[in-house]
Amino acid sequence: MTTSATPKISRATSLPLIWIVPLIALLLGGWMIFRAVRDHGPEVTIEFEDGTGVEAGKTQLKHKGSTVGTVTSVDMKPDLSGVIVRVQLQKSAAALARRDSRFWIVRPEIGFSGVTGLDTLLTGVQLAVRPGEGDLAENFTGLEKAPPPVPSKQGRSFFIQSDRLGSLNPGSPVFYREVKVGEVEASRLADDATSVLIRFRVESAYADLVRTDSRFWNAGGFSFKVGLLGAELKNTSLESLVSGGIAFATPEPSDKNGPLAPAAKEETVFKLQTEPEKDWLNWRPKISIRPEESGPDQNPAPKDLSDVMKAK
Repeated sequence: MTTSATPKISRATSLPLIWIVPLIALLLGGWMIFRAVRDHGPEVTIEFEDGTGVEAGKTQLKHKGSTVGTVTSVDMKPDLSGVIVRVQLQKSAAALARRDSRFWIVRPEIGFSGVTGLDTLLTGVQLAVRPGEGDLAENFTGLEKAPPPVPSKQGRSFFIQSDRLGSLNPGSPVFYREVKVGEVEASRLADDATSVLIRFRVESAYADLVRTDSRFWNAGGFSFKVGLLGAELKNTSLESLVSGGIAFATPEPSDKNGPLAPAAKEETVFKLQTEPEKDWLNWRPKISIRPEESGPDQNPAPKDLSDVMKAK
């Protein structure tokens, strides 16, 4: 009588279940590190006088509404004169790390064009950048507010000479008959430091309104006069009330049938008056303008009122 062999049961060797979770976590962590290294661009260092609100790991660097970097650390300078902010750029934004790039802190601000940086009330302060040219760089000196706008290549630039700057700043409007035709670009002291030179640009469409005999005055704020016939309050616009402004007028020819004064050349210097003389506001010279050059959003103005009536 034969006996059947007892089958041997062997347990297949396998990785203990307890190690599966850590292994998955390790692989996931490695993948995240790989992605972070792959997507990272250069790290830049920016010095600010005041770093209020800037936080490591939270504050973002944005350009045209898109996040292009994140603050990795905020440290005091050795001499305690400011802070050193390190920003890790994204790989796609590596070109921002150039010598002439400008960085600044975006905070809520009320200006002539409205409230800017309002979203930072909810998200906290942000860093912003204006791309520059030049060699690649790692160290920058930050600005406390946005830099002046880059001068436009269109239009014509002129200078106003004034005893003081007053409320005129980059972006302050320039008016002709209470219509905005340009804006202030920059200002500096005159070479002898006895006055201020204010550069402004008039749009191409309206550049010929500025003649060699044009008169300019300060249109910022408001004036209040009380006389025998009552009180009078004057103000050009809310925009100029907040940010200051310049207005100008051009005289008619002294001879009714004579020519106008020549159009002012680029960088002609004019004197800024405190307020206009009475007859300046009555000047009504006929000067051809080209509103179609102001941009695609503006429709060409009719040549005279009869064109409007015909259209109706």
